[in-house]
Amino acid sequence: MRKICLVIWLSTSLTGAVVAGVPAQSAVGLQASQFALSPKIPGLTQSDAATGLKEALASGVKSAITQLGRKDGFLSDQAVRILVPKRVRKLADAAKSLGAGKYVEDFELAMNRAAEQAIPVAADVFADAVKQMSVQDALAIVSGEPDAGTQYFRRVTSETLQAKFLPIVMKATGNTGVTQRYKALSEKSGPMAALLGGSSKKPLDLDAYVTEKTLDGLFYYVAEQEKKIRSNPLAQSSSLLRRVFGGRK
Repeated sequence: MRKICLVIWLSTSLTGAVVAGVPAQSAVGLQASQFALSPKIPGLTQSDAATGLKEALASGVKSAITQLGRKDGFLSDQAVRILVPKRVRKLADAAKSLGAGKYVEDFELAMNRAAEQAIPVAADVFADAVKQMSVQDALAIVSGEPDAGTQYFRRVTSETLQAKFLPIVMKATGNTGVTQRYKALSEKSGPMAALLGGSSKKPLDLDAYVTEKTLDGLFYYVAEQEKKIRSNPLAQSSSLLRRVFGGRK
């Protein structure tokens, strides 16, 4: 059932009460005629419904973190693999043509390993975000865009995740010879620095680049998990989730 029952239930009640200060008939922009698309769920409270949504999103986030936060989680996945920065792609291609492709591979390996090491710390950050989610947040997520849950997590976690990822990435890249050499070269003036960073005055910040790509990869799979929840709600693992998202006991 693609039409998620949580929208219907949270937007209407047996008494037609106001949800989050908005009349039931206009809550989250839904029209009264849409309410008949799915029956109310007997015995399900607003708290149950919000809890069901939180469980579903938390489960999706956990899957994303588990998938990426392991060896080759980034490196072997073409959807999120971190490649040589575009600003140095020509240099990397030149190195490959001269038989030095191994150094490029080692460079990418180091960046992806750094991302894989950083990902696990996201678990606590997302857990806090789920706890802080209100019923009003839940309404907006369920009735919003297909990636509304992912957008919510980006909004409330990105800054904290970036702050937590960066030192882990810096440590990981600092312990790898190939990235150390990149950093040293990018800080020098002259033609090589211009090739590496595009400007000898402002070299590419490798650690910031890897951190940004780590965040992008994480939210890519959080969005993929959200799509699964929306497209197949009855596949949810707990009975509460099946009731909330599929309208079944």
